[in-house]
Amino acid sequence: MTDALPAEELWRGKPVPPPDSWPGARVFDRSPLCRQADFETGWFAWWAESLGERLRYHRKLWEFAFIAQALHERGLLRLGARGLGFGVGQEPLPAWFAARGCRVTASDQDVAAAEQAGWTRSDQHSAGLEALQRPHLCPPETLFRSVVFRPADMTAIPPDLTGFDFCWSACALEHLGSIAAGLDFIEASLETLRPGGVAVHTTEFNLTSDDDTVDHQGTVLFRARDLHALADRLTAAGHRVAPLDLTPGDAPLDRHLDLPPYRPEPHLKLALEGHETTSVGIIVTRGG
Repeated sequence: MTDALPAEELWRGKPVPPPDSWPGARVFDRSPLCRQADFETGWFAWWAESLGERLRYHRKLWEFAFIAQALHERGLLRLGARGLGFGVGQEPLPAWFAARGCRVTASDQDVAAAEQAGWTRSDQHSAGLEALQRPHLCPPETLFRSVVFRPADMTAIPPDLTGFDFCWSACALEHLGSIAAGLDFIEASLETLRPGGVAVHTTEFNLTSDDDTVDHQGTVLFRARDLHALADRLTAAGHRVAPLDLTPGDAPLDRHLDLPPYRPEPHLKLALEGHETTSVGIIVTRGG
């Protein structure tokens, strides 16, 4: 891994959308890391355009595309499907899902907790449906008819949130105060689903070490051993975890380490609290 910026011809103005862009059918049968190769596929270009995002090498865009693609190929982005988003901030997914006929409950911290944590100052918090409007993705009347917003503490999910076809979160669970709290949240999120429902979550992954990491801070970093232990725990409880694929990739942008203050692009791997990190996606199907 190097902090030397790759040659501009490798990333500026790229990736170029393939002429045959479409959502994939069997892309994510595993729970993967963010890798450069995904950005250069037809399915990724399709999702970037559909979500109203500029195609670029940025891991946040990968998280949105990963969540949407994983749900799409499992047949869950359909008319009448019920979805629950955690820590949605101001992301485009609730509007896009609603435009496809899903009935969405979008949740985030209550305003007081978000202000204390600093999320309101950085425009990364949603206090209601107004912040989730994306008229270019979903007509306002459809959004207000199909999306419900409510505050929800991810460490104490309201017990009435049940029976959903799918749930998701995009890099929110690493902010719950500890590695244990983040893992507990993933397990608890399955209780909001019907049997056979699917949870798709992204979070921070420690590429540097399977021992030394960041815990009990505002942002924690999950290690391979944490995720393997979670997979074992969920499997023992009767759930199906898409096998972990924690290979980091070896393309030029996979080897580039972005240093603070972070660049708008390319931004796949980054230095965080002295560790090399990236995004990891986790897919779990609730057992019967």
